[in-house]
Amino acid sequence: MPYTLHRGDALSVLSELPDASVDALITDPPYNSGGRTSSERTGRTAKAKYTAADAEHQLANFPGENRDQRSYGYWLSLLLTESYRATVESGTALIFTDWRQLPTTTDALQAAGWTWRGIASWHKPVSRPQKGRLKQSCEYIVWGTKGPVDANRNTVYLPGLYQASQPRKGRVHITQKPVEVMQELVKICPEAGTVLDPFAGSGSTGVAALREGRQFVGIELSDHYADIAEQRMADELTQDDFDLAGPQE
Repeated sequence: MPYTLHRGDALSVLSELPDASVDALITDPPYNSGGRTSSERTGRTAKAKYTAADAEHQLANFPGENRDQRSYGYWLSLLLTESYRATVESGTALIFTDWRQLPTTTDALQAAGWTWRGIASWHKPVSRPQKGRLKQSCEYIVWGTKGPVDANRNTVYLPGLYQASQPRKGRVHITQKPVEVMQELVKICPEAGTVLDPFAGSGSTGVAALREGRQFVGIELSDHYADIAEQRMADELTQDDFDLAGPQE
């Protein structure tokens, strides 16, 4: 099976992964953002923070969105430390974040031992305009390596800017990332290598990894979203088998 999906707390599961068993960490952790004050950020659900009042969908909440700022930074450092241990030398980490948590994320990456290499941007053309303000149409991808970059390990040339709107048709997660963006990002992992995502959510990173010929190890705390991720990845494998075999008469 080219993928494994663990159910449970990310830190607990990560501690059980073997040393140097994955090639790339690519993940979208809960931002614990979405508010100007501590009470706004710790007292509201993910759905209240990240879903517009006039949204046409009724998607399930997800856990882990109510840490205060100091506990979030400490927790993220612990998580990235365990991920560092599980990653091979010269392996890569790509972590999504927003503008509020960008400084905390770069600090946590370095505190965990990774060498910070830069920031890429995900531009969302369809995002809400804000009267009297600049439009917040980007999220960010902080990236680094475990030790030096080994360019010969994976000879790809990847952009630093990705543009795609959040999925609308068939959307199954509040903060779902576009598979087309994730397919580009998983190319940072060598072919046939293993991508780790401790916050698998609805499985977009896993689907992208499978499409690009990578192995996938995911962790998801919510049984609701783990069920969706399992189904999406199983469907992807079924589709691959169909494509290889061709239509049956």
